[in-house]
Amino acid sequence: MPAANASVVTLDNLSQKLPPWRPDEQNHLFAVVDMGSNGIRFSITSLAPPRTRLLDPVYTAREAISLFDALTPSGDGLVFPAAIIVSVASAIARFHHLAVSHDVPPEHIMVLATEAMRRAANAPDMLDAIADATGGLSVSILDPPVETLLGAVMGSRSGLGGVPGGALFLDLGGGSVQMTWVDTSAQDYEMEAALAGGSLPYGAAKLMRVLQENPEHVQAAETAKLRDGLRDLFAQLCSRFPALEAIRAANEEGEQQQQQQQQEKPLVDVYMCGGGFRGYGSMLMHDDPISPYPISSSNTYAVRGSRFKDTDRMLQLNASYEGKIFGLSKRRRQQFPAIVAVVDAFVQAVPYLGWVTFCGGSNRQGALMMKLPRDIRESNPLDVLANPKDEAERQVFQAILSKLADSLPPNLAPAIPTILTTGAGTLFVREIWRRSGHDADANTSFALHDAVSRDTDCPGLTHLVRALLGVGIAARWGGALGPLDAQLHKGLQGILDDRAAGAAFWAQYLGAVAGVLAAVFPVLPRLADEVVGAISFESRVEQRQGKKDRVLVKIGLASEYARRINQEDLVDQFNSAAKLTANKAFAKAISAQIVIQS
Repeated sequence: MPAANASVVTLDNLSQKLPPWRPDEQNHLFAVVDMGSNGIRFSITSLAPPRTRLLDPVYTAREAISLFDALTPSGDGLVFPAAIIVSVASAIARFHHLAVSHDVPPEHIMVLATEAMRRAANAPDMLDAIADATGGLSVSILDPPVETLLGAVMGSRSGLGGVPGGALFLDLGGGSVQMTWVDTSAQDYEMEAALAGGSLPYGAAKLMRVLQENPEHVQAAETAKLRDGLRDLFAQLCSRFPALEAIRAANEEGEQQQQQQQQEKPLVDVYMCGGGFRGYGSMLMHDDPISPYPISSSNTYAVRGSRFKDTDRMLQLNASYEGKIFGLSKRRRQQFPAIVAVVDAFVQAVPYLGWVTFCGGSNRQGALMMKLPRDIRESNPLDVLANPKDEAERQVFQAILSKLADSLPPNLAPAIPTILTTGAGTLFVREIWRRSGHDADANTSFALHDAVSRDTDCPGLTHLVRALLGVGIAARWGGALGPLDAQLHKGLQGILDDRAAGAAFWAQYLGAVAGVLAAVFPVLPRLADEVVGAISFESRVEQRQGKKDRVLVKIGLASEYARRINQEDLVDQFNSAAKLTANKAFAKAISAQIVIQS
């Protein structure tokens, strides 16, 4: 390949090929082209402080050109037809013009290429055409470990708050599938994951071609290679990561030993990105028991492993459903049998699955993440979104979060997700005093709709976090629900209770506690000491035979603050706000009392 028009990006030269972002730059716009095997995606992103970690999108588009499908056999090997070369060069030239129109500096424009460009014998012709059409723009060809790093690892990671404890990360593109293990609490986890991960040449487009153009015995042989490849890769990851090996050993040990221990087997959580896997996630979401499902995007949609494994049902649904399925293009539905073949092979390799989360990130977001300094890259994006204005406000937020934590029973099951355990606490506090000029009913409705539509694709705002925020802030206001709002509220509660029985109740409970704090402090306090001395919470769960469990809550109020509120109304509001639970099986009685502190 001509050195002037292309360069191969490896783990060794990554820091030179992706120069670091600098906070003192005058222009923080970056343009990235991802020449994927299944389509070409363009984006312009702002990395301007203080929202750098949020990767704020400015412009995005997709060109429906499948480079992998375009590869044609010839005497020299697989080649791109001349018409495809012209189409690709023209598309990238249009995007280059858009980047220049947005004032993106030339040194901030990147073009990334993957499997199809690595395979094409006439790739230099494509590179020359792109350079000619754009005034010399060069293309970075990603080495497979770098593609694993930017796509499967940091592409997915870009949209998440963190994955402490570890999970499998997979990326299914048009030409290949990657798998690795990621534990964001480990030092240099991203490079370790890239080095340990593996890539198999079985993307959705390639596998679909195998299924369409070959007899059954060839199809069986190729899918067997995929299955064996994933099994080998999983075994290699287990040998390298003790936490993953411990899960494997616990699930594959003798049944008798497991019964003697009487313990639940640990499961492997999974994060999946790439268009193929996102298509499978869209099909699962279309078939979700929560119907209508309250959030439209499949980005960070999560399912239990038991549902994920039901590939026969998904394949039958794809074949029988005649209408449009949201998130699935006609082309993706045509490729669905190949996607299912990859999922089946993965399930056979790793049958003990916990939660599977579908991610929206890609090489584009992964490349930008790797330009950022570690402290920004690993910061909590939801704290960035909440944006405390100074250190004093941060301390106030922490004091309020401590009060919310104190209000929970000390023996609350660790499996129950809350705004405190998901990294959403600071953002939740920011929302408590928002829109105080509107009435409670309007704010209750707004909280539900805002939770599902705000900050599209913002890192950290997973479906779970959106449900926690929507249910919790709606309870903070305690207003009435109209028919449409009641349906949305029920759907968000369903997401929470699916994650852990009773999670929706505790989300509402914390929202009710937030309502108490807002009644005591009509305006966000300016000093943390004001919060610390004014109010306290203490609670426990009382189990009652033949009746609902009851949460006993003691609210301690300093006398100065107690004189300013109607204590009886406050208790009534707290009790009613905490009890509005769609699934009555998980509801609890509430008994709150106020104790005046001298």
